[in-house]
Amino acid sequence: MTNWWSTTQYCWIGFLMSYRIFMVLMSKRRQKHRRSEWLFRHQGCRAGFLFEENAWKPSSLSSNLSWSAFTEVFRWLQSMKEVFFNFLHNSSKFQVEKCYELSGMYSRVEGQGDLEKLERLGELLNNLDAGDSIVVASSFSHMLNLGNLAEEVQIAYRRRVKMAKKGDLGDENSALTESDLEETFRRLVNQIGKTPAEIFEALKHQTVDLVLTAHPTQSVRRSLLQKHTRIRSCLSQLNQVDITSDERQELDEALHREIQAAFRTDEIRRTPPTPQDEMRAGMSYFHETIWNGLPIFLRRVDTALKAIGVEERLPYDVPLIQFSSWMGGDRDGNPRVTPEVTRDVCLLARLMAANLYFAQIEDLMFELSMWRCSDELRNRVVQLTGATKKEAKHYIEFWKTIPSTEPFRVVLGDVRDKLYQTRERMRQQLSSGKSEIALDETFTDKSQIIEPLDLCYRSLCETGDKPVADGSLLDFMRQVSCFGLSLVKLDIRQESERHADVMDAITLHLGMGSYKDWSEEQRQEWLISELRGKRPLFGSDLPMTEEVKDVLETLRVVADLPSDCFGAYIISMATAPSDVLAVELLQRECQVPKPLRVVPLFEKLADLQLAAATLSRLFSIDWYLNHINGKQEVMIGYSDSGKDAGRLSAAWQMFTAQEELVKVAKQYGIKLTMFHGRGGTVGRGGGPTHLAILSQPPDTVNGSLRVTIQGEVIEKSFGEEELCFRTLQRFTAATLEHGMHPPFAPKPAWRNLMDDMAGVSTEEYRSVVMKNPTFVPYFRAATPEQEYGRMNIGSRPAKRKPSGGIESLRAIPWIFAWTQTRFHLPVWLGVGGALKYVLQ
Repeated sequence: MTNWWSTTQYCWIGFLMSYRIFMVLMSKRRQKHRRSEWLFRHQGCRAGFLFEENAWKPSSLSSNLSWSAFTEVFRWLQSMKEVFFNFLHNSSKFQVEKCYELSGMYSRVEGQGDLEKLERLGELLNNLDAGDSIVVASSFSHMLNLGNLAEEVQIAYRRRVKMAKKGDLGDENSALTESDLEETFRRLVNQIGKTPAEIFEALKHQTVDLVLTAHPTQSVRRSLLQKHTRIRSCLSQLNQVDITSDERQELDEALHREIQAAFRTDEIRRTPPTPQDEMRAGMSYFHETIWNGLPIFLRRVDTALKAIGVEERLPYDVPLIQFSSWMGGDRDGNPRVTPEVTRDVCLLARLMAANLYFAQIEDLMFELSMWRCSDELRNRVVQLTGATKKEAKHYIEFWKTIPSTEPFRVVLGDVRDKLYQTRERMRQQLSSGKSEIALDETFTDKSQIIEPLDLCYRSLCETGDKPVADGSLLDFMRQVSCFGLSLVKLDIRQESERHADVMDAITLHLGMGSYKDWSEEQRQEWLISELRGKRPLFGSDLPMTEEVKDVLETLRVVADLPSDCFGAYIISMATAPSDVLAVELLQRECQVPKPLRVVPLFEKLADLQLAAATLSRLFSIDWYLNHINGKQEVMIGYSDSGKDAGRLSAAWQMFTAQEELVKVAKQYGIKLTMFHGRGGTVGRGGGPTHLAILSQPPDTVNGSLRVTIQGEVIEKSFGEEELCFRTLQRFTAATLEHGMHPPFAPKPAWRNLMDDMAGVSTEEYRSVVMKNPTFVPYFRAATPEQEYGRMNIGSRPAKRKPSGGIESLRAIPWIFAWTQTRFHLPVWLGVGGALKYVLQ
């Protein structure tokens, strides 16, 4: 007798087998139907068995899933299928139902499946015209989305049931792939021998910076994502044990409405999103989940610490979690990200932050109604009440003068006034480029908000009201400390070749020859001499192409806006020390008051191999070593390295490159922070976050980690409060464990074996992708790569150079195209050859 999980596994195996046969069959279809068949052939068979009772119904259930819970899942699926079919017209409904029936019948047969049903399904699809093909593909796409939503809700339900049993993580998210704070703390204390005090100190000095990127852009429209969220909410409420019959009926009706609204919504973007659109979409997660999710998570950290005997809370200013963004700052190969776009997204982020703070300050004023306070706070109240203030009729609450008998409200009222002015100033600057509100009437640094809040906190603690202080006030202080006035720090990213273009224009203008013709040694010598000097390199008469102008104008925007708007300057395709020195010089020439830290991004296999030598040469320069103040950040690219050499070789080279980089940093006494450019798919470095962090080489994390959360997985990471919490917990617990209990370094014999395997794997991979003349025609015929380039998914072009081939194709469409065929060539190509070499 098989349990529920093994039955589900069997169903998926059946689907995968049917899919392979189905794909071969569909390859014979007419070219004019190519796009619709591509959409359907990867969805039809799975949807057919997903909604079939015989495929889901287990002969016996595991102890972790009750029969009532299972029948509820199936009831949802059947109900959603019936609702969905009612939306279709008669002719379309017949075609969809027939495809659904045949695919379901095929998937129910053990072993290889019913080939006769598969042949009939192929004939049916071959005879569809283009219009019906689109309807069928869209219908199955919607049904699969509904099935996925029901499955996600049940997984979350099972997880909550299992977590209620102390220490039992159970199901697919076991302790191997999931991080739990309390369990991690207990393991460090009981098994590793760390003290609670050591854990507390490590957390106080730990930083995880999550960098949200626009690309690859979430392909599903936000309109549909929001409807899916409401469908998920309805299903979650149906899980509640105390639901009444009337409430169930109302939820069923709401579910019907949302499913119908989703089906009537166009799945495809008809116009390409702008960088501002992408930024707004990304920032919406802060408003919906991250803003409230951060203090909830930090409270759970406090609770987990208390469970191991630490009575003290984490200080509000501990940078345990930080957020950054590339949205509107990543201009690598994206001509749509202009200096004006960068200015807009920075101002918009500051406006969003001011809105969030202003919306919360009145709630805090309601809560802190106490009259007793410290002498320090009382003196501040006297200063504030001495200034004449008019009634503020534009406020909803506390619009009249607040009496001094409510001291906390007086202080917070002053904070509210400045937040209002800050918000209005940002609004005016964003709409017209200028503002009539004086800068001194607004907040210009987060410390200005923190100071009066900290004063209130200390006063409450001194007067015996610490439990009140540790409530909403502490949450608000933690939010201000994390998000600041800019909400997120924007990274600027540009390709190294563009900086070389600027330097070339400067040296030609000065009559020094072409910078691009100089050797690396000549470039470094000149750049270092200029950095040590103080003379300006160029004036307004510098001849500029559009590319040169874009680089310089971007840096001038950085100079004009508040420094807390920005994080790092990322140099993509970095290959040499001169790439870093050039950006340092350009920042000085554009008079950036607080220069951004410059981060080289090593992407290709050869660049990773030379990364340590590049960093060593940089650190050997006295000017640079003094300039960085003992800190350096290096980014490694998972996507382009995998595309260049294959997944196995890229993974091993990134591992060894990090080891060598750490050795160089230790040699010069530099604290090194690794920035991991991971994607969502396995081919772009994706996989379980917990295991990915724990598998990093020793001494490469050390409590400081930056990692990208890319557009395709932001919804899965922060789409709901529970997902947000688990994402923050995952990164925090795994980073702590790696720092306090680092993995062992590989043995020399293992290294030699991996070196050999990586070499064979690279050769096998490149012999197909780079050297086989028939590969490019095959790639374009077998995948929707060219169709992808015409889709309105993201603002960035699919290729760095429009006329280029595979070498200029970005890693994202490269992976995306193979993923749509379920062939996943970038993941496994070269691995077989390496394993065969080892075995022989």
